[in-house]
Amino acid sequence: MIDGSVVDTRPTKIMYVAEATAHGGRNGYVTSQDGQLELKVAMPPALGGDGNGTNPEQLFAAGYSACFHNALVLVGRRAGLDLSGSTVAAKVGIGPNKQRGYGLAVALSVSLPVVDEDVATKLVDAAHEVCPYSNATRGNIEVTILLG
Repeated sequence: MIDGSVVDTRPTKIMYVAEATAHGGRNGYVTSQDGQLELKVAMPPALGGDGNGTNPEQLFAAGYSACFHNALVLVGRRAGLDLSGSTVAAKVGIGPNKQRGYGLAVALSVSLPVVDEDVATKLVDAAHEVCPYSNATRGNIEVTILLG
């Protein structure tokens, strides 16, 4: 929402479609249509599993951190800044919600060692508006962004 109005963040044109298939849910494997991804998935020990594989939360954290970092570099470039050495780490938490289902929470830790804190804050805010993961989660998932 900007100035009380809802902002439409849906794409106006689809430029790429990723396709993946889960086999066996949280205790199986996932594959991508192009063969680039084939991973064993397993419940983490904190959720009663053996942890002998990745899990959807790790995959979401990897995707969000990569996407947000790319958005950050893009807005930095637009501002004439080289953000070499910057990083974005994501933590994705899962737990029960009030509707007898489950929800996610995300914490992004952004490191921008080459710019001062005021500039870093502006860049992070701009990246949060550009990033497709941020746009998809806005209003649905609590996302905390920490500058460090």
